[in-house]
Amino acid sequence: MKYTNDLIHESSPYLLQHAHNPVNWCAWNKNTWQKAIEEDKLVIVSIGYSACHWCHVMEHESFEDEEVAAIMNTYFVSIKVDREERPDVDQIYMDCAQLISGRGGWPLNAICLPDGRPVYAGTYFPKENWIQILQYFVTENKRNKHKMLEQAENVTHGISMMDNFEVKNETDFTQQDNTTAARSILQNQDLKLGGSYGSPKFPMPNNYQFLLQYFFYSKNESVLNAVRITLDKMMMGGIYDQVGGGFARYSVDEYWAIPHFEKMLYDNSQLVSLYAQAFQITKDENYKRIVEETLAFVARELTGNYGNFYTALDADSDGEEGKFYVWEYDELKEILGDEFENFCKVYSVTENGNFEGANNLIRKEKDVTNATKEHTWKQKLLSERSKRNRPLLDDKTITAWNALMLKAYLEAYLILGEKSYLEAALKSADFIKVNQLSPEGFLYRNFKNGKSTIHGFLDDYAFTIEAFVMLYEVTFKEEWLKLALQLSNYCFEHFFNEEKQIFYYTNKVGEKLIARKTETSDNVIPASNSAMAKNLFKLGLLTENEKFISTAKAMALNFKPQIIERTSFYSNWAMLMRWLTDEPFILAITGNNATETRLKLGGNYLPNCFFAGGNSSLIPSLSDKQQSINTAIYACKNKTCGLPAQNVEEALLQIQS
Repeated sequence: MKYTNDLIHESSPYLLQHAHNPVNWCAWNKNTWQKAIEEDKLVIVSIGYSACHWCHVMEHESFEDEEVAAIMNTYFVSIKVDREERPDVDQIYMDCAQLISGRGGWPLNAICLPDGRPVYAGTYFPKENWIQILQYFVTENKRNKHKMLEQAENVTHGISMMDNFEVKNETDFTQQDNTTAARSILQNQDLKLGGSYGSPKFPMPNNYQFLLQYFFYSKNESVLNAVRITLDKMMMGGIYDQVGGGFARYSVDEYWAIPHFEKMLYDNSQLVSLYAQAFQITKDENYKRIVEETLAFVARELTGNYGNFYTALDADSDGEEGKFYVWEYDELKEILGDEFENFCKVYSVTENGNFEGANNLIRKEKDVTNATKEHTWKQKLLSERSKRNRPLLDDKTITAWNALMLKAYLEAYLILGEKSYLEAALKSADFIKVNQLSPEGFLYRNFKNGKSTIHGFLDDYAFTIEAFVMLYEVTFKEEWLKLALQLSNYCFEHFFNEEKQIFYYTNKVGEKLIARKTETSDNVIPASNSAMAKNLFKLGLLTENEKFISTAKAMALNFKPQIIERTSFYSNWAMLMRWLTDEPFILAITGNNATETRLKLGGNYLPNCFFAGGNSSLIPSLSDKQQSINTAIYACKNKTCGLPAQNVEEALLQIQS
């Protein structure tokens, strides 16, 4: 290689992609920042991730260019950051970009003083624009250093204030608030094409999970219809890999036809959960098929030897976006032979194609008319596709996203009873417990090459707690409940802001950045604070811990106006709001067949129930129940349990009355 820089010592696939750029990239660490101070140079913080298409474009146009590298190496200290490893760093400089330009995205490029305070941030720049920006700040730093300092102070203050909020003295939520929140999401739903109006279209699983929950209570068929339209259009569209299963990150058009082809673990985990829940309600076999195919993709392409799950697959291969996934017309004809014409009818194949002269496969009809024939087609194409050069696999492991996939496997196990799904969930949980949970009680965020690194952030804790609680609810093994409580108490000690009744995103132990941020709005991934609040409420109800319950309620009431009026970005909070207005039942299951009974209940969509079973001393609802051979199901609410039901049917009648 002609060039090699300090990134060669990193493990992140994204950082390693830049290890042979002519730019003298450094990693984010104390030594790099000390170097910037000693040399009194401005710092470029360039942030992206391995599956980011425009990150690759800017690398090729600018960071592989010797003219650009000469400027960066002479006048700047340049730092590359993997946003998936360091979302805390990304959040700060993304806030800077939002303040300066009103928009964000990746690649994210910030120019900072040697102490890390930013003076400017933007996203993708073509080479000439990037050179102009660099030259401008070189000149400004020489001539107007006082202005640079003033700008840095103003921007840093703005970053600190962006997520500042006054503690609300709101009263309780009302039933009407649930309806208003549902309407807030529905008013922007495209009831013809699914999703929100316009393009691009991102799957927003939590919005639809909230709507499913709302449907359960309201029985409003139009709400369920809105969800089904979106789920149907996504699974028929090009955003779904019709050959190999799994979803791409988003669709660039309003028809879900042409995706940005990268596949992310966090999308696929949440979409498995969503389709599993939709199947519980509708019994639509297509939704079950999507769950099975997506998990087959995850097992085949995103699963490591430890039971861990990898982060992402790139959009590009051979330097072209989508090349791995699309098909030439004549190529399909040769592979499928006599079945070609039938295949074209099912998957909208044309000679001209729909993506740069090739075909990204899209189903014409939702229902599978001949499952055996379609399976044969897919196997042929999957075999043929395996011969192509594969997109880059980002094989680092992120704890938060692994917890989401652990939960997805549990959701799938409940609807299908497939033991391999439970085994995958248990193996994933053991991986987190053994590798990511330190002896000191903190979680690591990252795992690569057999090594755990980086102190975890709030999402690592929140999603792990959520997954462990659900694992307890499925297996009734108390160790998972104990670990969830242990991690929750750790979060109170190391992340909680008592004054604001909210959790910081970063641990009080560890590196201090220029601002300590909070994450409160739900997006393609729920906010760590909304997930944490739901965890505390569920754990509080199960264990009768009033501190947990009151904290969850205070957290939600802090965002009451946003939850009700801007629900698309607070839908996970809205699910907690429903629990606060309609306290869920605790279904306490005793007897030798408690876990089998729990599985039988899994075929039903029960967002109004938490589950307990076995002999756990941590669950008061179980403590006074006579343990016998025969199954008994107690529906408990407001610390009062009804008469025991002897079977699932009786229990369902009790919680519906």
